[in-house]
Amino acid sequence: MPKMIIFISLVIFLLILVGFFVLGNMSKTGMPPGLIAGRLSACSDKPNCVVSEIADDDSHYISPLHYPAAMTEETRDLIKQVIQEVGGEITKEEGTYIAAAFRSTFFGFIDDLECRNNRVNHTIHLRSGARVGHSDFGANRRRVTLISSLFHQRVKKATQETPSAKTRPSSHS
Repeated sequence: MPKMIIFISLVIFLLILVGFFVLGNMSKTGMPPGLIAGRLSACSDKPNCVVSEIADDDSHYISPLHYPAAMTEETRDLIKQVIQEVGGEITKEEGTYIAAAFRSTFFGFIDDLECRNNRVNHTIHLRSGARVGHSDFGANRRRVTLISSLFHQRVKKATQETPSAKTRPSSHS
């Protein structure tokens, strides 16, 4: 009897493992939702997504990225560098929109990160969500938090390095 329980447990474990690999493979065929009427898509009711553009969705809301008006032209390259630094692969760039894919190490699940730069308000809206499954155990929220932190560090550094932020040499020599 104990051998049968061990065998059944092993079979169940293997089926679950195979299921995760199948889901990981299925996620490779999806695409990010893209812009809808010029805005990032809302998240579904699943907890595997976060978005900054839908403020009244408490369970999925994250803060957008803000930057100084003087940095409007630099932000595209800056956000792309941060995305790539944390392991993202840029998959689409179109106007003020950037999409990137992140792949999990073991099962190969693909998560999509989307950015929309609102140059008028000096804000980058973000959406990060899993293509398949229900829960991501907070992976997308943690990823966006890391991207936000790195982005704001870079903005702070860049604004401190601008000529207007440096002291000018004295004309008294």
